[in-house]
Amino acid sequence: MDAANYTQHLSTFVDVVRAGSFSEAARRQGMKPSSIARKIDMLEDYFGAALFVRSTRALMLTDVGEVLVARAEVILNELNAMRVEIKSIKDNLDGPLRISCLPTFGKLHILPWLPKLRENFPRMTVELDLTERIANPSIERLDAVLRIGPLNDSGLYAKTIGVQRWLVCASPAYLDRSGKPASWNELAGHAIVDKLHDPAGVCWHAALDPQQYSAMSIGFRCNDFDGLRQAALGGLGLAYLPDWVALPDITAGRLVKLFDDSKRGNEPISLLRASSKPSARLQIFHDALLDHLRSFSMLGPTDEVQSDHAERCNQA
Repeated sequence: MDAANYTQHLSTFVDVVRAGSFSEAARRQGMKPSSIARKIDMLEDYFGAALFVRSTRALMLTDVGEVLVARAEVILNELNAMRVEIKSIKDNLDGPLRISCLPTFGKLHILPWLPKLRENFPRMTVELDLTERIANPSIERLDAVLRIGPLNDSGLYAKTIGVQRWLVCASPAYLDRSGKPASWNELAGHAIVDKLHDPAGVCWHAALDPQQYSAMSIGFRCNDFDGLRQAALGGLGLAYLPDWVALPDITAGRLVKLFDDSKRGNEPISLLRASSKPSARLQIFHDALLDHLRSFSMLGPTDEVQSDHAERCNQA
């Protein structure tokens, strides 16, 4: 096995470990599970040892696999850092910048200013992966990923670029028809637009106790924040949303902010990368995004001066 294939198979091996199965790793890479299995077989032949204990119920690492995954993550991060460092020589702006983020965030807070970025830096292009899954910049050839919420369990470099706050809002038409609640105690009887399939309880279930929730009527359910935003715009009920979802419409007067969820507090919006030093293209993207978030007051008191630091973040 030559060096190029060895590195490729190491990347596949780490992805299988993080995905928890051959089939999930195959789905993420757009491959067949049999192709993933062949790569793992070749890697096991190369080392002369099994890396997984395979069964129909679970996929577990062997002792050799445990050692290899720890070393492989370091190797892959270093290779990615080397690639970024070399590409940043002479502030090279040619070629694509690859970013992954939530679909609603990308549509509302990245796509609107990309034409201006393209005008100012015509040699730079952006490839935006709009996805709900947690992308991995180390093995997916991504320059950076945007994540929202606490970070844990990895060694990527993270920079906090903003904060997420939760708020209750509704359309002027809904409030004219159903009344304007002034506090959490006045929500009973109102219709709400709520998250569908919300096992983590991030939406209305996080804001209300069961008795309060049962006193509301369901006007609409959807598993997408942009869908909930549009339902609120259509007057289907009160929405409980992150501020970055609702603020553009609140600023334009299409939605009315009723009150914040002060109990939930602020949650970080982070830009994560595998390399210790950002490329020239990534720095330009970072600065443009920061300017945009500043216009919507989505920066915390220290966000603009926070230095890069190694964070522990979920790489599942």
